[in-house]
Amino acid sequence: MNSMAFQHQQTAHCESGTAAALLRHAGLDLSEPMVFGLSGALTFAYLPLLKVGGMPLMAYRLPPGRVIKGLTSRLNIDMKYERFRRPEQGMDALNNHLDQGRPVGLQTSVFWLPYFPEDMRFHFNAHNLVVYGRDDDRYLISDPTFEKPVEADYESLQHARFVKGMLAPKGLLYYPKTIPQAPDLGGAITKAIRGNVNMMLRTPLPIIGVRGIRFVAKRIRKLSAARDDAFGKLFIGHMVRMQEEIGTGGAGFRFLYASFLQESAAILNNPALADASLLFTDIGDEWRRFALFAAKMLKGRMPLDYGKLADQLLVVADMEEQGYRKLGEALSE
Repeated sequence: MNSMAFQHQQTAHCESGTAAALLRHAGLDLSEPMVFGLSGALTFAYLPLLKVGGMPLMAYRLPPGRVIKGLTSRLNIDMKYERFRRPEQGMDALNNHLDQGRPVGLQTSVFWLPYFPEDMRFHFNAHNLVVYGRDDDRYLISDPTFEKPVEADYESLQHARFVKGMLAPKGLLYYPKTIPQAPDLGGAITKAIRGNVNMMLRTPLPIIGVRGIRFVAKRIRKLSAARDDAFGKLFIGHMVRMQEEIGTGGAGFRFLYASFLQESAAILNNPALADASLLFTDIGDEWRRFALFAAKMLKGRMPLDYGKLADQLLVVADMEEQGYRKLGEALSE
């Protein structure tokens, strides 16, 4: 058996949780909210040309991989990435890293991981986890979405790493190669927050940021005139799934960001960031309220009212605009 001392922690999101775990093992102890906040990955985007299950992609964070890349870029961390053409080559490389006592992050497909309950498996190819040991053909895994460490057999893990389709992992493994002894955390926080403010308030495209939320509200309001409740229900159901079931979801990311702002307020000695943190918690609650209204309507517990859903999204948009303007002011003081 080949394993190493590795501290497992359950987290809210797989990518930020995996990054935090790898850095903690390497000596840089950052909380998951700090990892996510420093990445600058919080956003909103309505992308009708990209389809998920035949419906437009709605994203509440930047694409998979951007949490780790945004974080490492701001802290000047050298993260080593390896991809492979052949599955056998990728598994040999994984074994070599483990034999050297090095835990590595992997990008995988949720569907082929055997420890996921069947009702939780779906074809999402950008799930992140840490492998920290092996016992013959059994791999010891710290999957941040689970309470305790789990295991996977060689065949299943190979399949999960080399699945085809959208966001195909291509056997991706990664690990921190070098970490600055004294990273400029305060400077990185300031740059990350300013980047988020610009993305959410100043992106010229009407489908990105706060304007994107208002764009979708108009789209939902128009569904009442389409007289096609079948499509309308699909659209609303899809939005709720993207918000609440895929990864951490829209509301969950806002709660993570609120915790990041709370930590940042103490590091920068900036009480205005703590005030903004409370507002982002409220924003997460308003996203959840939208999901609750939509779920009740889809289950017939409330009349299907596209106008009510659109109005709730506008409330969210107004609060997000207020939140980001408050952040901009906090950094200019």
